[in-house]
Amino acid sequence: MRGQSPCRAEDKAMSKKALITGITGQDGSYLAELLLQKGYEVHGIIRRSSSFNTERLDGIYRDRHEKGAKIFLHFGDLSDPSSMIKILGETQPDEIYNLAAQSHVRVSFDIPEFTGDVTGLGTVRLLDAMRQVTPKARFYQASSSEMYGLVQEVPQKETTPFYPRSPYAVAKVYSYWITVNYRESYGLHASNGILFNHESPRRGETFVTRKITRAVARIHAGLQEKLFLGNLESKRDWGYAPEYVEGMWRMLQQEKPDDYVLATGETHSVQEFVEVAFARAKLDWKKHVAFDERYLRPAEVDLLIGDAAKAKKQLGWVPKVKFKELTEIMVDADIQQLAEERAGKRIRE
Repeated sequence: MRGQSPCRAEDKAMSKKALITGITGQDGSYLAELLLQKGYEVHGIIRRSSSFNTERLDGIYRDRHEKGAKIFLHFGDLSDPSSMIKILGETQPDEIYNLAAQSHVRVSFDIPEFTGDVTGLGTVRLLDAMRQVTPKARFYQASSSEMYGLVQEVPQKETTPFYPRSPYAVAKVYSYWITVNYRESYGLHASNGILFNHESPRRGETFVTRKITRAVARIHAGLQEKLFLGNLESKRDWGYAPEYVEGMWRMLQQEKPDDYVLATGETHSVQEFVEVAFARAKLDWKKHVAFDERYLRPAEVDLLIGDAAKAKKQLGWVPKVKFKELTEIMVDADIQQLAEERAGKRIRE
């Protein structure tokens, strides 16, 4: 119409709504920040519990009060399809990011049925709710490099066959294929992001990278003497989480849904991570690291390294933070956090 300016891409983003499952996790909190910066109204699903688990969102909520950031949390659970239908109906999101899961690989061997229910069947519950309530929305499924398991090809790319080696990885393979199935069966805009390991200071404390960097901080402060680890020879492709959530967003901006690997294309062993982390604090890792067989998995994944050429070509996604810098970012953050805790400036629950 005369007198109106053309609609730009950023103007469209201003009116978008996004729904994030797993918003309280590492990726969920970074993704929420990214989407809020882009002008989205962000909704997150959290499970009701007797204790709060929203520490990663504290800064975002301060922005909500100080800068008017539009973020809202809803109680729901991927094991409860009625809550998914209710939340989708109330929020009517343009984009849905399914990041929720029982995501600890070692723990999945101890609770395989729960892992399968939440990490696997939870995805089809959400997809089916989307099919019924918001079929025009765009859907992102957080797939995992663990699906490659006993690798059939080096490096791993979108066409590499899966060979999962844990209940977690098996559940993720189910989620991957049910996402493809709903895309092809119902015409949903549903994409899989096969993300290789991505870390940050917000990584959960039971994951090996954060376990290492927290131990380095405590040893550096004289509060701990030993760090017990399992397989030091496992090799992973480690990237920086804030860059990976941008890749998620880029997938849902494409005209057609598809599946993409996000990775750095480099592989490093757990021992290499240990060496860089301890060196950052000027410590000799050999004096402090010990082996404990309790941390071994019943079936190990020895080598993961991804080929993100497709994401680079089609999404324009290129990781910038590489292994050494990532490790040092995490060590520095944990040393600073511990210092703040000891000074009484930060309270840990």
